[in-house]
Amino acid sequence: MANHKSAEKRNRQSQVRRMRNRMNKSKMKTVVRRVEEALMAGSEEQAREALQKAIPVIQKTAVKGSIHKKTASRKISRLTRRVNRMQPLA
Repeated sequence: MANHKSAEKRNRQSQVRRMRNRMNKSKMKTVVRRVEEALMAGSEEQAREALQKAIPVIQKTAVKGSIHKKTASRKISRLTRRVNRMQPLA
């Protein structure tokens, strides 16, 4: 338990930031799950729509500092590659 006034404030700030990061990560995981569900269903159109909605959410999560920017880039890249592989080669 914090004994100093500054330590108590730091504890409050940490809790607020933790909840904010948790909310952002949860939102990101939800949109990623929607893309994966569309992929599992085999619906290319739904997968593309879900991916287009997921990309800004993932980027925003990185901008806010909840995840590293390279982690966001990797997630976007892998999701995009999975959606593109679903489409038969023309």
